[in-house]
Amino acid sequence: MRNCLTVDVEEWFHVCGISGPFAFEHWDRLPSRVVETTRDVLGLFDACGARATFFVLGWVAARHPTLVRDIARAGHEIASHGHLHRRVYELTPESFGADLAESRAALAAAGVADVRGFRAPEWSINGRAPWALDVLARARFAFDSSMAPMRIVGDPAYPQRPHVRATAHGEVIEFPPLVDRRFGQNIPLGVGWGLRMSDPARVLAAIAERNRRGIPIAIVVHPWEIDRDPPRVTLPLAKQFAHYFRLGGFQTRLEQIIRGATFAPMGEVLGLSAVDA
Repeated sequence: MRNCLTVDVEEWFHVCGISGPFAFEHWDRLPSRVVETTRDVLGLFDACGARATFFVLGWVAARHPTLVRDIARAGHEIASHGHLHRRVYELTPESFGADLAESRAALAAAGVADVRGFRAPEWSINGRAPWALDVLARARFAFDSSMAPMRIVGDPAYPQRPHVRATAHGEVIEFPPLVDRRFGQNIPLGVGWGLRMSDPARVLAAIAERNRRGIPIAIVVHPWEIDRDPPRVTLPLAKQFAHYFRLGGFQTRLEQIIRGATFAPMGEVLGLSAVDA
């Protein structure tokens, strides 16, 4: 069974809820790492013969359009990660719609007109933004990958398989990240610190178990997670853990996971064609 390999294309300093030196007005003065690290991701995927969905931040696309074109030319799907890396529940329906439009415009300027998918920063489509999927449907997005079946960022009651969400403006297919049940709660297994801390054999066993039940899963990586020389800054404890825990050797572990399962872009796994957009 084909599963989804996905990448959130953002800078190392795109951390939600952090002000000070990471505030938006300082972004252009911080050292950029996204081109180098995303090219490393592309090289890894090429070596493994894997194709993926790249959820590209509009702010990145506007500054590095050649990178976006290179991702598309390598056979990967381009989707939106929003424009300014803002949590959806901190926006209004109107400002969320404007952020989506700005993101799409930046991707279109980079040569990618067919953008059908979206992923919110920090899994921020949840009960605090009940209107968000309706905004996506009105903007003609076909699929979303923003609702995490986990406490804090989402809701453990959310389905753990791809499913259709009905809205006033049409349907949106929701594709959640892979989670695991441990310590009496759902924890991330296919994304972030949970993916980085887990032995590849454990991740592959979980993928195989879901696949036997006919459930495709989604793995999520960030270019900064395989940075060979990541900038080190002090963050609040929870953010520090999420951002830096077990980065060492992650590229090797990720390669084992990619080679141990079958992956494809999310739109293909969902059976979407260009006319579905």
